[in-house]
Amino acid sequence: MAGKKTGPVLVPRLRVVQAGKPPFGPGKAELLEYIAATGSIRTAAQEMDMSYPRAWSLVREMNALFTAPLVAGTRGGGSGGGAELTPLGEQVLQLYHRMERACEEATAADWMALRALLH
Repeated sequence: MAGKKTGPVLVPRLRVVQAGKPPFGPGKAELLEYIAATGSIRTAAQEMDMSYPRAWSLVREMNALFTAPLVAGTRGGGSGGGAELTPLGEQVLQLYHRMERACEEATAADWMALRALLH
C-alpha cells in the first residue's frame, strides 16, 4: 500500500549563538521536551536515540549557558533518580517555541510563493 504523498514543508531552525559558547538550538530544545515528558535524562536520551553521556553533556552545556540551570536532577538510589525542568527551563522552552511559531508566521506568505515554484 502506498503511503500518503506529502509536499514540501518549511522547517525553521533557530539557534542562539554566543561567541565561545555552544549554541542553543532545536536539538537541545527537543532534549528539554523529552526530559520534561519522561522525568529522566536517561529515558529522554533513549527516546532520542542518543547516548546517556551525550545527553548529560548537553544538559551541562545548557545549564551553563543560562543565568540558572534549566534541568535539575536527582541522583539514583532507592528511587532511581530523575530529572525535571526548572522554572527557567520551562520558560526557555516556551520562549523558544514561541520564536519558532513567530518565524513560521513571518515567513508564511513567502513560503507559499516559494513552494509554488517547487516540483
